[in-house]
Amino acid sequence: MSTSPVATHASAQDPAAQQRPAPVTFGEAFRFWLKLGFISFGGPAGQIAIMHAELVERRRWISETRFLHALNYCMLLPGPEAQQLATYIGWLLHRTWGGIVAGALFVLPSLFILIALSWVYLRFGDVPVVAGIFYGIKPAVTALVLHAAHRIGTRALKNGWMWGIAAASFVAIFAFDTPFPAIVLAAGLVGYFGAQRWPAVFALGGGHAKAHQGYGSALIDDDTPTPAHARFSRIHLAKVLAAGLALWLAAMALLVATQGWQGTLTQMGWFFTKAAMLTFGGAYAVLPYVYQGAVEHYQWLSGPQMIDGLALGETTPGPLIMVVAFVGFVGAWLQQVWGADALFAGAAAGAVVVTFVTFLPSFIFILAGGPLVEATHGKLGFTAPLSAITAAVVGVILNLALFFAYHLLWPKGFGGPFDAVSALIAVAAGVALFRFKIGVLTLLGGCGLVGLAVVLLRPWLA
Repeated sequence: MSTSPVATHASAQDPAAQQRPAPVTFGEAFRFWLKLGFISFGGPAGQIAIMHAELVERRRWISETRFLHALNYCMLLPGPEAQQLATYIGWLLHRTWGGIVAGALFVLPSLFILIALSWVYLRFGDVPVVAGIFYGIKPAVTALVLHAAHRIGTRALKNGWMWGIAAASFVAIFAFDTPFPAIVLAAGLVGYFGAQRWPAVFALGGGHAKAHQGYGSALIDDDTPTPAHARFSRIHLAKVLAAGLALWLAAMALLVATQGWQGTLTQMGWFFTKAAMLTFGGAYAVLPYVYQGAVEHYQWLSGPQMIDGLALGETTPGPLIMVVAFVGFVGAWLQQVWGADALFAGAAAGAVVVTFVTFLPSFIFILAGGPLVEATHGKLGFTAPLSAITAAVVGVILNLALFFAYHLLWPKGFGGPFDAVSALIAVAAGVALFRFKIGVLTLLGGCGLVGLAVVLLRPWLA
């Protein structure tokens, strides 16, 4: 699929562009969302770009102004903004079921692919070919995390206050092992109270405020009245909140009844419910919290396995936060939640539980909050806490990069040997990302081949 504006949309002066597109059937939308679930590579920026090219420029299902207005709201929420944006547009087009289908199909292909890859990883991870590929991918992942800190930092650290918040968050988590939720809360309070005194300092940055016109009339255009189902209603709001809470309570009650409160699957459900509320700033922002909980506290998997999971998450379509499905699969496998004779079934159940509780809040946020957003196309308020939280996230991600680098370069601890080859691959990956802007899949593929060559040739060079 082309994502070039030149190739995918007609000029606004063309008669075809002036004519409003025909209404979209539910089946047509279903096929598009299913296709999007399999091709949504490139992280949130790439996924949003694909949706913009397809829905705004080519198909003209929604105007750019309405598209960006929805995106602004999704960026304020915890959770994957690209998946939430798909849910929002699906809901706007085809009511509640349209949103559920759009959001679910954005996630399900990635879930099935990750379950399969996680199984291959656990069953064949010690095979030299697989081990070699992961040996090369791990340094690339470390470079990717560092690059994420730089990318978010260039957008978030707009002044001395933001730099100070980022530095303080790094010191808090690195030196004092402060829990990630506490850092988020502290940063949000700084943003809230600081904005009352210095509003310009904490203004939310980003490039999503203005729309570029010129794609022609859209099905949901700038002046299209809000459809009846998208108008605010207290009854609708109460129904969505009640339904979402009931689904979560039913899932947790089933886990407690079958596993007990201390059971691995129950604890995964509770832990990742909390994690889902902390994903401000994208998946990289919540990874330190997942690392603290899954690796250090619950010990569901090891630090190197967490790096491997992030690598798999980077190579599959869908939101990067889907790495939590890998954590659920590996943790449930190693804990043998359904017994030694049902390792795969228990691990798959772990991946499904974690995915369900991680994404359920996103659906609730959109289906409950969408009518409030549609009620006004003005500028959303209360962005100062998010601005401060995003700055704090930069420091937290930098700390995560150091964690990964430590496990990578000193796999047996500081008392063990230094892995110079991994260091060279990491440096090369960093240069490829920062200097040559190479794509993630290309980077991971190249580093994987280098790692495979190193592992296969090592016996001959020893």
